[in-house]
Amino acid sequence: MYTLLDKYNSPEEIKDMSIEELNLLAKDIRSFLIDKVSKTGGHLASNLGVVELTISLFNVFDFSKDKIVWDVGHQSYVHKILTGRKKQFEKLRKYGGMSGFPKIMESSYDHFDTGHSSTSISAALGMARARDIMKKNHNVVAVIGDGALTGGMALEALNDAGFHKTKLIVILNDNQMSISKNVGGLSSYLSKLRIDPSYNKLKKDFNSTLERTTIGKNVVSSIEKLKGSIKQFVVPGMLFEEMGIKYLGPIDGHNIKEVSKMLSLAKNLEGPVLIHARTQKGKGYNFAEENPNKFHGIGPFDLASGELCVSGSGKNYSKTFGKELEDIAEKDDKVVAITAAMPDGTGLKGFSKKFPDRFFDVGIAEQHAVTLAAGMAKEGLKPVFAVYSTFLQRAYDQILHDVCIQKLPVVFAIDRAGIVGEDGETHQGVFDLSYLSHIPNITIVAPKSMEELKTLLRWALNQNSPVAIRYPRGCDIIDMESIETVKLGVWEVVSKGEKIAIIATGKMVQHSIMAKEKLIKMGINPLIINACFIKPIDKDLIAKLIEEGYKIITVEDNMVHGGLGTLVLEFANTMNYSSKITIMGFKDKFIPHGELGILYKLYHLDADSICEEVVKLY
Repeated sequence: MYTLLDKYNSPEEIKDMSIEELNLLAKDIRSFLIDKVSKTGGHLASNLGVVELTISLFNVFDFSKDKIVWDVGHQSYVHKILTGRKKQFEKLRKYGGMSGFPKIMESSYDHFDTGHSSTSISAALGMARARDIMKKNHNVVAVIGDGALTGGMALEALNDAGFHKTKLIVILNDNQMSISKNVGGLSSYLSKLRIDPSYNKLKKDFNSTLERTTIGKNVVSSIEKLKGSIKQFVVPGMLFEEMGIKYLGPIDGHNIKEVSKMLSLAKNLEGPVLIHARTQKGKGYNFAEENPNKFHGIGPFDLASGELCVSGSGKNYSKTFGKELEDIAEKDDKVVAITAAMPDGTGLKGFSKKFPDRFFDVGIAEQHAVTLAAGMAKEGLKPVFAVYSTFLQRAYDQILHDVCIQKLPVVFAIDRAGIVGEDGETHQGVFDLSYLSHIPNITIVAPKSMEELKTLLRWALNQNSPVAIRYPRGCDIIDMESIETVKLGVWEVVSKGEKIAIIATGKMVQHSIMAKEKLIKMGINPLIINACFIKPIDKDLIAKLIEEGYKIITVEDNMVHGGLGTLVLEFANTMNYSSKITIMGFKDKFIPHGELGILYKLYHLDADSICEEVVKLY
């Protein structure tokens, strides 16, 4: 089926291939990716965009010795194919199968685990420094996208690398033309001139000779000023040059010959080098080229139409949140929305079109987003920062210092709370209750249904202090109405019962209702409580349960440490509660990738597992 890919066995073979063969291999890989990801789902557009770039890297470097760090890592599928994992694509992102991100436990060619943005240059720089200290001799490469370069951490790392002149190669994979355009032939000429070994030796010898005398030093200074002023006009990437990083490019990232030549020459340069490669996201599959955002992370889809292989209403928590925020903003012009490069994923695309002057996409800069929201709130606006749970972790300090200390009314719309499934450890949103609950002045709520999300969002926007609303990925399992009246710290009794009280939060309320349906058939009728407030908890209701002799089970899709169960247990201890409290949640482990149903069952948070715990207490 694949002319060259079927015969391919190991990275060593790439160096023996002609450019024509490498181009044919690229064609095979692109077809392979489209076929496999259409069946399993995954990150398609980003991987289609780096096929030739990845092949070129393997053509020039030996990654059994050299090191490579893929920023974010969702574009590492081609890397995985070239390093002997082609057959593992049948179970891509499935439980027990291959991860969609680099994993050091998965292959010796994966040199650093990634999953979040803007970390690659820091990690690669650390590896390069370790190499130099231990007097080893290998290359270190970081591949980062133009979007990830907006992350402050990436710029901090570049600044460090340039200042200390550490030998490092950074590949800027520019697929959105966000860096300045090539201004003509002179730019290309200067790029080639600066990487020519004879030029660099001449430059070094020339400067060394002149700097031996006072007059010579003045000449060198004048030349540097003249050179700098010319570069400002003709050389793109002056930001990098001023930071002490040699900038090369832009080059065509889909031209294997050109990229390989540039990489080969960069290997011989001292100090940090940044190669700017232009690529096209989704290249080779029309639907992905036309709509790269849709095919960034996608479920199984039909090859012929590009449409998802799913049915149903299409409703989910993200869309529900976005639509409700639009309706609120129609009547309240103080409402503003902020996202960190995720307008589609967080449901804010519609808001951005309806209220462009009140919508702010700050790029991959969660820390900035939080403090930006704080500034807006201080001046009387009602900012809502929509962000995935796992990405909000990056802005912990700003939440604490810039929002909560000043008790500013910022609403954190925390999407993808709980497990998200196939993206695995780096994306599971199971820590937010733990890292938020101990911060003073913040209120934390969790809707049990999409309808309740609307109610809690409206309530949150009328508070005069920080509010975090956490909600899961996807849609409801069962239909549930919203709580009628929202009162600070007051829970809802969803279903009356006796002897045992199940205190559940968020989506776990639905799991608990499903568990009760099974338990009723066994003659057991537990009380079900919707803990819509995680902070503050409903102390009056807990006290009542204790007084009436209920045994208590708490259920949350968060880590046990620092979550809802911990808060309930702490309060129960002040009541001299003598019975047992069972806390159901994720234990002290990172949660791997896999289908949601499998993970809930494996970590004892499905309806059957809740039944088992109730039976034990009964």
